[in-house]
Amino acid sequence: MKTKIIIVAGDPHSINAEIINKVWKKIDKKVRKKLFLIASFKLIEAQFKKLNSKIQLIKLKNCDAIIRKNCLKIIDVPLNFKNPYNVPFNNSSKYVINCLNLAHKLVSDKEEIKGIINCPINKKLIKSTKKIGVTELLASKNNIKKGSEVMMIHNEKISVVPLTTHIDLKAVSTKINSSFIQGKIIVLNKSYKKLFKKKPKIGVLGLNPHNSELKKGSEEALHIIPAIKKLKKKGLNISGPLVSDTTFIKIYKDYDVIVGMYHDQVLIPFKSLFHFDAINITLGLDYIRVSPDHGPAIDLIGKNKASSLSLLKSIKFINNLY
Repeated sequence: MKTKIIIVAGDPHSINAEIINKVWKKIDKKVRKKLFLIASFKLIEAQFKKLNSKIQLIKLKNCDAIIRKNCLKIIDVPLNFKNPYNVPFNNSSKYVINCLNLAHKLVSDKEEIKGIINCPINKKLIKSTKKIGVTELLASKNNIKKGSEVMMIHNEKISVVPLTTHIDLKAVSTKINSSFIQGKIIVLNKSYKKLFKKKPKIGVLGLNPHNSELKKGSEEALHIIPAIKKLKKKGLNISGPLVSDTTFIKIYKDYDVIVGMYHDQVLIPFKSLFHFDAINITLGLDYIRVSPDHGPAIDLIGKNKASSLSLLKSIKFINNLY
């Protein structure tokens, strides 16, 4: 039976220790027993000390041990540092990649693990892997072909999906074609049904202002509309192209998922509506991967002002699955 949940502590230079500390106080003992943190034991110990945290920590080599005490279980990954909030970049980079590699191995090998949650990570720390983000890194480890993994930002009221993720705007139009759109949305449709036990109603945004008035030669006419037509023929409940500048006023409420062509097209209105009340789910992997929908927030380190809501939602989401 799948019960255990892996949390990757993520970027040392972040508010991650603070939100882990805050979440621990908000979850009950039954959920605490299911959690295993992949991190440097010494780092978490040092950061918790600065937070005046009273949480008892225990160091483990793996997630096989049965611990009955009410303590935070840490699968130790070595890290050299002097200042717990100023770890040298190269050390942080190797550490973060090692933590993600271990999480992938554990969730792939251990049947009792429900999924993994990674706390926020500065994307520069995984640059040596030649991947632009954790989503793409884990997709490569799962042998996902043609970039068909899907990043979905989820809230109980609506989910959004950017078809392209962390690329420059000038590159977006070069990525958009009918085959690419169909591949991503087929994965979205299949994964959504598996996770939420319902067929999603999907709304697709156009790329250009006012959808380029659907002019001949526009991305809407050449790629987006043909993709939507083919997906409808395959039985998907899909509509579009919707107009970007008005969809998030009210129309979004008629859908389960709004699909955009690029990151900020859907993330800016979504975060304006829901702030930290959301989680990031990677669809298309062999396992469940979730993360808080925010970054390391280095400007909040040491201020005790960081919101733990998204991490809390991430834990509850995986815990309530199946």
